[in-house]
Amino acid sequence: MSITREALGRDARSGSDVLRIASVPSGHVYVRHLSPMDGDDGVERLPDPHPDDPRRSAEQRWWPPVMLRPEWAETADVDVFHVQFGFDTCTPDGLRELVGVLRRRGIPLVVTVHDLRNPHHADRREHDAQLDVLLPSADAVVTLTRGAASEIARRWGVEALVVPHPHVVELDVARALRERPAERPWTVGLHVKSLRASMDPLAILPTLVEEVRATPDARLLVNGHRDVLADGGSRHDAGLASYLRDAERRGDLELHVHDYLSDDDLWDYLARLDVSVLPYRFGTHSGWLEACRDLGTTVVVPDCGYFADQGPVLTYAMGEGRYDAASLRTALRTARTDPPPPADLDARGRQRDEVATAHRELYRRLLR
Repeated sequence: MSITREALGRDARSGSDVLRIASVPSGHVYVRHLSPMDGDDGVERLPDPHPDDPRRSAEQRWWPPVMLRPEWAETADVDVFHVQFGFDTCTPDGLRELVGVLRRRGIPLVVTVHDLRNPHHADRREHDAQLDVLLPSADAVVTLTRGAASEIARRWGVEALVVPHPHVVELDVARALRERPAERPWTVGLHVKSLRASMDPLAILPTLVEEVRATPDARLLVNGHRDVLADGGSRHDAGLASYLRDAERRGDLELHVHDYLSDDDLWDYLARLDVSVLPYRFGTHSGWLEACRDLGTTVVVPDCGYFADQGPVLTYAMGEGRYDAASLRTALRTARTDPPPPADLDARGRQRDEVATAHRELYRRLLR
């Protein structure tokens, strides 16, 4: 897309002291950590407008993102429009209309590809159709791993800038929570959350139960949300709930059913694990993985997607229609005897500054 200067207003955009970015949605932890550690790099990411009144900031309620409405983009005072998450609420035609507004106004479009397959969709066609609009239209595409960049190049002929995922847990919090009690069982965790379409915990639970049962001084901790595991929940999975209750009665696992955890409670939970196992049958990247690495918790991930490209983790063989129990047993044993090193938190701080610099320079390059 050629960038006209219709809206260059403020010092021809690129010359202004502060870059105003519509980063959609700005309230997400990933987006918040695109700013440097000291928070000052001349980039202002606009707050998410409230869905019921776009004139107000959203605070905690920013979904679905108002910024993706073409009528919002039509009048917004922004230098660059950066799509991160939330476009799963948009139709391909709605995205085309949004792109048309940005073209007419001469506002560059950046798209960060977090998901090449939407983890909430059992079928990939809708997400593919949305990406088919966004990626060829973007002035720049960013993604988190080289594997994802290769797939983007293969499918759309677009060269993506690879910028790693910054830390998720605040670094002072991560340092404090890494101080684990010396006397406690070796703990393997499986979090079924609200059971996204990408998750298949029942495929791997028998292996986890058997392996932990055979491991001295070990326990299996399973957490899940009430909407899935409580009777009458809006997304109740009777088969999974029954399996977990039976295993709990046998003493094979500890089961905790609760509502959504706050960030502080989630970090505390993850820090109490030695290993977190991700039960995904498809996917691309994981912020959960990054939070575990921040907290010094070993992550065991499936070999689908590009989870293993994000950092030192252990893998097992799982994807749509395939699962190898022996590979999961091997990964668990390695996690006990020779786990990968945790993330260096000082390096994570430097990485965040580098990530911030990469984004600022990308924005400035697009505006020149």
